[in-house]
Amino acid sequence: MHVLGIETSCDETAVALLDERGVPLCDLLTSQIDLHEKFGGVVPEIASRRHIEVIGPMVREVLERSGRSLKETQAVAVTVGPGLVGALLVGVSFAKSVGYALNVPVVPINHLEGHIAAVFLERSEVTFPAVALVVSGGHTSLFLMSGPGKYHLLGRTLDDAAGEVLDKAARMLSLGYPGGPILDRLARSGDPGAISFPRPYRSLASLDFSFSGLKTALRHYLTGRGGVDAIQSELPQIAASYQEAIVDVLVEKSLAALEVSGAKSLIMAGGVAANSRLRARMAEGTARMGLALFIPPPRYCTDNGAMIAMAGLMRYREGEFASLELNAEPDLELFCQALSEGRPAL
Repeated sequence: MHVLGIETSCDETAVALLDERGVPLCDLLTSQIDLHEKFGGVVPEIASRRHIEVIGPMVREVLERSGRSLKETQAVAVTVGPGLVGALLVGVSFAKSVGYALNVPVVPINHLEGHIAAVFLERSEVTFPAVALVVSGGHTSLFLMSGPGKYHLLGRTLDDAAGEVLDKAARMLSLGYPGGPILDRLARSGDPGAISFPRPYRSLASLDFSFSGLKTALRHYLTGRGGVDAIQSELPQIAASYQEAIVDVLVEKSLAALEVSGAKSLIMAGGVAANSRLRARMAEGTARMGLALFIPPPRYCTDNGAMIAMAGLMRYREGEFASLELNAEPDLELFCQALSEGRPAL
């Protein structure tokens, strides 16, 4: 069978075709960085319009490159949330039209589950129970997974996501957009201990995160040094130290979640999971605990269609389909048990 995956939750249009083994036959992505760079962030209306322009041609190109016809598609998986409502609606509407035309199931996918499902592409050896850290520009969450598709929320950011804080720091430093990869490259030539930035919400009494105060700390540091123009020679040190503050918290909370839950492995996914420092530090931490670490290749950490198709393939096998009443859910949650049912005691 073949699953068509469609991802339009934010500013990237992604389409992929997956076979029954979970192997991508073709995976394409159209970036909108050129449209949003001058604004320093994503403009929802602009993002939606670009999705409309490119999604049809992208599906045709995926089919042509994979040597398959649309009629060979047995299911269409699509991101329904969370994300920008206008952007999501483009993908959902297109997926429903394809499903209706072919008379095949449409499989609704939570964007966060898509990121987690990226670790299953071409592999199936993940050991459960597992802790999953989803860390990106819009999300920073910890889940306990008893098995594929089974989630219990352990903690999440109370304000900004880690990727958002990286992007905004790059903007304050006039480094460009998207900021996370730029800071990562710059930090490699800096000393992560050069500047003492705070570790927000470091207390292990909770597995929640809070990063907004780190932006304030950077702004105060820049003001005290005379502004961004006066610290150009310090940029590698600032980037490395600021990034380390975020990495410290992500690693500490993830390892604490592993310890308190008794999980056997850690899954790390999302755009920030491509960060070289975070990957190295998390590998060191899980190795000390004697636990397995599963991270998708960097190209599957950022938004992509293959991860949505993979999540769709897994949900398809469980018979979880949507009706034509399917709609976008910009605030869609990903956990089976409500917070009121409790979290593992710390």
